[in-house]
Amino acid sequence: MAKIKAAVIFGGTSREHKLSLASAAEVIRNIPEDKYEVICIGITRKGRWLCYPGDIDDIATGEWEQNPDNTSAIISPDPLHRGIILLENGEATIRRIDVVFPVLIGKNGADGTLQGLLNLSGIPYVGSGVLAASSCMDKSHIHMVMDDYDIETAPWKLFTQRELSDIDGKCREIADQLGYPLVVKPAKSGTSAGTTRADNYDELLTAVKIAFSNDNKVVVEKFVGGRKLEVAVFGSDAPFASPVGEIIRDFKEYDPNEVHQSSDDYITVPADIPSELSDKIRETAVEAYKAMSCKGLARVDFFLTDDGKLLLNKIGTAPGLRNNSVFPILMKKLGMPLDEIIDMLLEQAVENSERTY
Repeated sequence: MAKIKAAVIFGGTSREHKLSLASAAEVIRNIPEDKYEVICIGITRKGRWLCYPGDIDDIATGEWEQNPDNTSAIISPDPLHRGIILLENGEATIRRIDVVFPVLIGKNGADGTLQGLLNLSGIPYVGSGVLAASSCMDKSHIHMVMDDYDIETAPWKLFTQRELSDIDGKCREIADQLGYPLVVKPAKSGTSAGTTRADNYDELLTAVKIAFSNDNKVVVEKFVGGRKLEVAVFGSDAPFASPVGEIIRDFKEYDPNEVHQSSDDYITVPADIPSELSDKIRETAVEAYKAMSCKGLARVDFFLTDDGKLLLNKIGTAPGLRNNSVFPILMKKLGMPLDEIIDMLLEQAVENSERTY
């Protein structure tokens, strides 16, 4: 029986480039060799696409880019090709692909852009589609959809580029409505880059300018203290949630985008909370996942305030997939190791490829 040709796409032009490389190496190591033929497609920081034939370990270190056998590669948007076009020595050849596992994180990868290209190509792919990927990347969209579904988030306001002509007035208006302290974030960012806490007007003005240097619209939220809780959600038609985990170190110490940092040192599973609250958090995570039209996998973050209020913080449709990342740690508590998760994700992508609903 012929093996399934699975392309793993990694790297990219976002700030999360290094995390993508580390996750991709882990994903490739855990794809069953007896079932799949893996095609590695790396994207450099400058946006060049290369078909990489070398050692997996060199992906994690970034050395893959220097491999002399790399070949320029383009995913064809023409569904007749259903694969990649390889460009070598002035000649183009087509290599068919059965399924794609995107391991791009952040802008120009996990924000619906790659998903749109794959939709055009007709190639099945793992994870959420265009709408969910783009909406979950945009913090203002998450707030708006959660408001419609009565899932509580931190009090917030949107600051658009069109309003910059009266930046002083807008900042004072937001401060009057929300009160300090505030957290100012670029609306579309996969990391905390450009995110600043503001405890007074001068800090708010500076924070807004920093955030606008990273994006063309900004979300300002009321600062939320308390505990940070995490849930992994898996599946499409009948998604289910992992046990609840809790980040146990100070937020400033924990960087989920640091590839050499083990989340094992920063998360405890299950979280030390009552079972009724745990059930509520898991149910809310699945409800939010469905509301945003997610499929495949996602990581859902919550805050539990000091007065017991549960607030959804964000939904990540492209969570880190190293063995010591939060998503695999949470799923392992369900008895699902990373190799099983990856195999199931690829199977689901192929099985659902012809569905239009």
